[in-house]
This record gives sequence, structure tokens and C-alpha cells, in this order.
Amino acid sequence: MPELKTTRRGGVLAAVTMVTAVTLSGLSAPAQAVDQATPGARSIGDRLFAYLGNGGYDVKSYDVSFDYQPGTTAMKSSVQIKATATQALSEFSLDSAGQKITSVSVDGRPAEFRLKDEKLIVTPKHALPKGQTFQVDIAYVADRTARPTSPADPNNPLHVDYWYNKDDGFALFGQPDRAHVFFPMNDHPRDKARVTFRITTPSDLQAVANGTLQSRTTHGDRATYVYSTRDPIATQVVQAAVGHFKELRQTGPHSLPVRSFVTPDLYDKAEPQLKLIPGQLEWLENKIGSRYPFETYGVLGVKGGYASALETATLSTFSAEAGLTKPSEVPTMLHELVHQYFGNAVSVKNWDDMWLSEGHASYYALLYKAEKGYSGGGTFEDDIKRAYEYDKETRPQTGPPGRLKTAMEVLGSTNAGGVLMLHGLHLKVGDAVFQKIEHTFFDRFRHKAATTQDYIDVVNEVSGHDCTGYIKSWIYGAQTPEMPTRSN
Repeated sequence: MPELKTTRRGGVLAAVTMVTAVTLSGLSAPAQAVDQATPGARSIGDRLFAYLGNGGYDVKSYDVSFDYQPGTTAMKSSVQIKATATQALSEFSLDSAGQKITSVSVDGRPAEFRLKDEKLIVTPKHALPKGQTFQVDIAYVADRTARPTSPADPNNPLHVDYWYNKDDGFALFGQPDRAHVFFPMNDHPRDKARVTFRITTPSDLQAVANGTLQSRTTHGDRATYVYSTRDPIATQVVQAAVGHFKELRQTGPHSLPVRSFVTPDLYDKAEPQLKLIPGQLEWLENKIGSRYPFETYGVLGVKGGYASALETATLSTFSAEAGLTKPSEVPTMLHELVHQYFGNAVSVKNWDDMWLSEGHASYYALLYKAEKGYSGGGTFEDDIKRAYEYDKETRPQTGPPGRLKTAMEVLGSTNAGGVLMLHGLHLKVGDAVFQKIEHTFFDRFRHKAATTQDYIDVVNEVSGHDCTGYIKSWIYGAQTPEMPTRSN
């Protein structure tokens, strides 16, 4: 998401602007007796989004198929899920909303299923032993007009679509809690998995998605695109889109493939910004001291409206006109790129840790903005002052970044406090130690999920000082601490 925006509460912070079961490693873990099997939990236990996620298993991969037909918003769809049971399971649940489920099987055998609230509850024909890797196949109809209201804020829904329908296709926006509108899943960033999309369209349209294009096959006037990710990603940053796009291929550091897709109407205006991406990758690698974590990168610029920029994994998504055609939006491109490190490769273990994602993305975007001379919002010092005033004004209403009062504040109220904490820490420890902290934290938790305490532990270890109180005052304090300086 784009960072540091003015909110309805009048904040003044300027915008600087994711058939055959196999076993792990080919070996089955010792099976727990199936007569001890119990249902998996219907929540992963998140404080802010208590209804999200499910217990009893760990997803390894999703394989999703969409059949896009012009003239209808209903798509014949399916998902194949491979997961490993972390307990003996008599039944398990998946997050699912706005879909018509037509069949479910587990390891090739039809399974009983029912829908309750936003859960698809599955009872396999036989209980699943602990340690068994199993496969779930679900056929369903995805309705792109479905707008199930988030249980987190049913009386004041976030003003974004989930399916962004276009004249020639669609794009997705699942953050923070609506990705399970697209397909049944374990919809929490703690349970990351590899994702494959198989998207069938008329042959005059294109499909793009997370990861790398594996194949494009034609059959009559139809074409099927297959994209897959090399690495696990969080469900909230999945992307699959259909439309007319013009592609720009570039090469980033270490021969990284950079592939961007933009609506043809705005390609010429967007091209100067797109050509900055390889340099942004190099700048960020030098700042953090770690190589870009995924197998590819690029941006997707969709025609017409899109809620805002979104850090969809390996392919950040923008409204082409609002986000890719103006030099003032270049820092936002950097912001979404930073999320590929913090938020995507290192995901948050709980939504209370969202500052790890948004705070880092906003802080590096401010540094980039200052170093590259994008001065539309003032100097770096001006931006820090605005962040401070914003945090002082809004923290009493929203709560601190690591203990927000309402769930939907994760999309805007973790940025400023995270920026200020990181800025102060940078001042405290100096450039070399700060980079070592960032590098160590990122490398330690790459393709895993991390908590605030994990970050604190790395800071204390690398710096040789106990910074626990300082960090917690910014992340959990009821009041905004003093403005960061080199002396505090």
C-alpha cells in the first residue's frame, strides 16, 4: 500500500507515495493415531483479524484456475491445495467468501463440505494423520460482482473493490482480509505458500500474475497462461489480471528479469517511470545490503481506477494513470518495491506487526525521495516533521502502530510510527550498524514470518545495546515519544 497519506482525521502527512499427494522431502512424519483426530481451529489466532486463518495444517502450494469469458462476471474456477497436517485432522476449514462451491475432494476422494460465515468446512472421508501431506481439490464459481463486507468493519467498509472489473478484464486487490474472495485459502500472512495461476482468456487478451510465465497455450480462439512463483508468498499479495497490456522487458541487478505490463493507452506516458525500476532495485540492494529476494520483478499498470498501489508479490500493481505517469509518484514505486523485502519476503506473523512492512517501505521511500531529488513534498527533514505531527495527532484515536484499536487501521496507521522509530534508530546506531541490522533481520527471516520481538532481538544483537525500551515506546506506547534526535 502507498504510505503516509492524509486520513479522514485530518492528518497532514504527505504521501510519498501482494491428485497425488506427496510428502515433505519424500518422507512421511510419524502418523498420529487417527482415532485421536480432532477438527482444526477455525482461526489462526490473530488479535486484529480473529476470523482469519485456520489451524491444523500448513499450506505448501495453491494451483488456481480461472476461465475468463467476456460478457459475464461469473468464472468457472478451481483450486488445488497441497498442505501438511500439523495435527491429526477429523475436519479442517479454509477461508472462503463470495464463491459458489460445487465440489470438494481430499486426496482424490469426495469430501463433505459446508459453508458457515466465511469458512469452508471440509470433512475428509478418512481422518488425516499428523504429518501427512494431503491434497484438496475444490471446484467453484468465482463471482466478480461479489463484495462480501469485511467482518472487521461491517458498518464502515473500506472503499475499495476486491475484483476490479474492467471492460477487457479484471485485477485483484485482496489486502488485508479479502483475498479469500478470489479462491478458498488459509488467508493469513503467517501461512505463505507457492502460488500457480492458470488463466484462460480469449486469445486477443493477456493474462498476468505473480511469478514467472511458465507457458502460453492456444486452443482455438482461447489461450491459457500459466504463471507460478518460485518462493512462498502471502495470500494478501496475490495478483492475477486479464486485459490488454503492453510489456516492457528489462534486466535488473544480477541479471534479474524485470517485466512490466501497462495498459497500451498509457504506456508511452508510463515508460519513463518504468525505466527507473532497474536503478531502484540497485539502489535498494545497496541500502539494505541484500539482493532482491524473488525470481522476477516488475509492475502492473491497469486501466482506469484501482484503489491505490499494492505490493502484489513480484508484480506491484498501480492505477496506470494515477501511479505510473507522474514523476511525483516515483517514490511510491520505490515504496512498493521495498515491500517485496519487508512485507512479502519477510511477512508479518501477526497483523499487529504490520509496521515492519509499512514502516520500512515508507522510510526507504523517504530516503530515496530525498537522495533522488523528488522534492515535491519538501525535504527529508520536512517529511519527518510531518510524520511526527501526524503521529501525535492520530495516535490517541487509532492506537499505537503495534496495538491498533481497529483492524482496518493497518492500511494507514502503522506507517508514521514505524518511520519515526526507524529514523531514530538510524540516528542512534549510525549508517553501518543500521544497515547491518536491516541486512541481518531480512536475511534471517527471508521467506518466513517475523514479529516485532524478532526485530528487537536483531537490533540488540547487532548493535550491542539494549534498544528494547526505545523500540517499544514507538511501537506500543500510548503517546508519541519525543522527536528522534541523535541524543535520544
